[in-house]
Amino acid sequence: MTSTVDIANIALNNIGASNISSLDENSKAARVVNQRYESVRDAVFRAHPWNCLINRASLAQETTTPAFGYTYQYSLPTNPFCLRVLEFSNGTLSYPQDNITNNTGGPVFVIEGRKLLTDEGSAQIKYVGRITDPQQYDASLIEALAARLSAEVCYAITGSTSMVQIQTSLYEAKVNEARFN
Repeated sequence: MTSTVDIANIALNNIGASNISSLDENSKAARVVNQRYESVRDAVFRAHPWNCLINRASLAQETTTPAFGYTYQYSLPTNPFCLRVLEFSNGTLSYPQDNITNNTGGPVFVIEGRKLLTDEGSAQIKYVGRITDPQQYDASLIEALAARLSAEVCYAITGSTSMVQIQTSLYEAKVNEARFN
């Protein structure tokens, strides 16, 4: 049963720092980790389509329309919060992220702010969601998140730029490993 503190402690151990018992404790390590954790988590989530974070949603068409360029707009999901759209479907055709052009060569959809804009009358997406419960994460995600967190907090805790480079390389290796599994 992995917790946020467990992930923080893996990150701290990666850089030779002592464990913490809470992100709210009064220690430099806890304060630095607490300050960076959420933004690092979201960046790691966006970096790869982690299976444990993938969700699907049918989006409700909004009554307001885009000012120009597209016919319809849809709000992106908030529960769980959509961090990255992986696939779009109009209910008949699906467009993976790397092949999102329509018959005229333009994009089938675009993301602007928290809206998905398209000419399609219906919208279904597969997306990476912000899952905040670490018990839902697989081992690869935990390792990658801890590695990225250690790279992000390393200089503030150790003052070592070479250690930052080592931790950054570790993170990149963990994400690459996940891509091939």
